[in-house]
Amino acid sequence: MRPGLAGQHHEQQRHLLRIVDREHRASRRRQGTDFGKGKVMKTVTGHQIVDTLTQGATPDDRPHDSAGIEARWKLIVDHEGVTIASDRFRLTAVGSHAEDDDLFPERTLLDAMDSGEMEAILSELHSVTRWTYGQFCGLARALEMVGERWALFIIRDLLVGPKSFADLRKGLPRIPADTLAARLKELERTGVVSHRLVRGPGAEVAVYELTEYGSRIEDAVIQLSRWGAQVLDQPRPEDIVTVDSMIMALRTTFRPEAARGLRASFEVRIGEIILNAQVDDGTVKVASGHLPGADLVIEPGPVLKSLMSGEVSPAEAVAEGMVRLAGDAGLLDRFVEIFTIRPDAHLPA
Repeated sequence: MRPGLAGQHHEQQRHLLRIVDREHRASRRRQGTDFGKGKVMKTVTGHQIVDTLTQGATPDDRPHDSAGIEARWKLIVDHEGVTIASDRFRLTAVGSHAEDDDLFPERTLLDAMDSGEMEAILSELHSVTRWTYGQFCGLARALEMVGERWALFIIRDLLVGPKSFADLRKGLPRIPADTLAARLKELERTGVVSHRLVRGPGAEVAVYELTEYGSRIEDAVIQLSRWGAQVLDQPRPEDIVTVDSMIMALRTTFRPEAARGLRASFEVRIGEIILNAQVDDGTVKVASGHLPGADLVIEPGPVLKSLMSGEVSPAEAVAEGMVRLAGDAGLLDRFVEIFTIRPDAHLPA
């Protein structure tokens, strides 16, 4: 969910409760209607859902096709829980309540919220109803596509290569599974990500990758990462480093102009993470794993960031035993020259 929308999100939940309760009281004894599976006990029209999602928004923020949405959306409270359905999707947040003839939508909806699934449903609805910033500019459109929490981290890892859902969870261990699923759907809907099925051991597995359009964001991600790297201090206790984040870190900090005329290969070992970088006359290829015959193997430990920022010189790091080297030790100076996070290093001459 976007920062700053938490209060609006809770108000939306309360408004949903009011809608369902009002509909429940008005149709308390009305016959249920069949909706694909089971009996629909109570429904709310799609127009009311759209109103719920746009509470407090300006008229320009509201979906332009709300009349069409009204005919397609239903909010259903039945013995399965709370379902929001249309001709395009069916989202159910399971709630528990007594199996009796009289249903209490408010209790069911609260149970669904407590289950943690309502946030995923509202996230899906936010996407479908096209939350906007009300600004006619490229930055607004970009943020509407990739501005949700975790979206850019998913893109960062997919810039390294295609990944399964499990691969993405491994690289982003703090993202809830429901949130990851919602973000992937949003990114697919906007044409940034696509998926294909590949045969795995015993079953097909969905593999996600950036589309040709989505891959064009790489330069923006690199520039944003360079900007943020300038204020990196010491890692926080909860911070982790992953293979993909380090691959993108080397790609981000690479200076093509400083690597002109150089052909060299490096292997970098940071704990259990092993990377390799092959520099060839102003270009670089970064990958995970050992690189047999690397010109220089570097084990920098926690001093890597200080080397790349210029806080510690290569000579100091070697003299004080901060870094272990194997191979052509003279290449360490070139390494920190071409992979750097100094604020002025990437500015035009």
